[in-house]
Amino acid sequence: MAAGSPDVGDDLASVRDELRAVARDLLRKTPPATPADWALFASAGWLGLEVPAFLDGADATFAEVAVIAQELGRAAAAGPYLGAIVLGVGALRELPPCAGRDTLLRQAANGDALGVAVLAEGSADGAVGAGPAGERGRTETAAPFRLERAADGWRLHGHAAFVPDAARATRLLVLAREGADGEPVIVDIDPRASGLRVAPQPVLDETRSFALVTADGAEVAEGSVWRFAADPRAAAARLLDRAAVAVACDSLGLAEAMLDATVAYARVREQFGRPIGSFQAVKHACADMLVAVAVSRELVSAAVAALASGAPDAGVAASMAKAYACGAALDVAGKAMQLHGGIGYTWESGIHVYLKRAALNRALFGSPAAHRQRLAARYR
Repeated sequence: MAAGSPDVGDDLASVRDELRAVARDLLRKTPPATPADWALFASAGWLGLEVPAFLDGADATFAEVAVIAQELGRAAAAGPYLGAIVLGVGALRELPPCAGRDTLLRQAANGDALGVAVLAEGSADGAVGAGPAGERGRTETAAPFRLERAADGWRLHGHAAFVPDAARATRLLVLAREGADGEPVIVDIDPRASGLRVAPQPVLDETRSFALVTADGAEVAEGSVWRFAADPRAAAARLLDRAAVAVACDSLGLAEAMLDATVAYARVREQFGRPIGSFQAVKHACADMLVAVAVSRELVSAAVAALASGAPDAGVAASMAKAYACGAALDVAGKAMQLHGGIGYTWESGIHVYLKRAALNRALFGSPAAHRQRLAARYR
């Protein structure tokens, strides 16, 4: 069967639909903000979706990972999937095969290790805007760590704040600039290494975990400096786009959940002897939410497809999806709280969990303004 035939596309779509249905069913049984059952994730095959088959993975693509990311957002699920699987496995896939990389990939697929990627500061905008230096300046900003040659080997310096899931990592995959030329590399290092500090950073969103990673001359073994298989700056840029799209997928999922919950509530909640969903103001608000979700879905789908296929304009699609979907999700969650009335402001409703997650997603890996600035830079 030809790779480009319609039958192949239909088969892949059905596989993703089945994956989505299974993920939604499993995650529905876990209350929002409850710590993820990592063993369940591993047994379901979600941890090894992009891992090669010979390393106990499914040999799938980012498109399948995006399905899980979206369903995790819909369920407001807690867990290190973003840092360890979306970004950690993504970083390892950019590297040429070697014993250390392959071992870590196999352990990640089986749930035996958490290799968390340390990219740009999670809340920073500096790594988003291409600016006058283009993608070169972007990747240099995105790698706040530098690797320097000392008399006794390599030493790692730098820091990054709000790194997703770093506090739970068994290995850190640090994006760093090597030597004077500043070529990006991946440094594999133990979080407990001398000269390295991982300090948890509490945030209002209780479904996520972040940490400040600081390296002050941490010793790095020669074999722990891993170079990218292709153009290092292009590979680093792909990782940043991957992070942005994964957060956009999460925002799309939570926006869908808030829309569904609001429509269901408007059908049963009565005021003045009739369901509130029959009032024009409520109808208009729900219609606005639906439009925002529909536009987000199209932009996120385009970005996921571009990244999965390695399209040259994937960065443009990624910024479009991140800028719109994350802003729209915050608006949708806010409208959901408003349309639920007084119950929407209570702890028991659970809407606050989604609202805080949406607010955090909006800031993670570049604000909408930063991504719009990156898009506008194309026309300078």
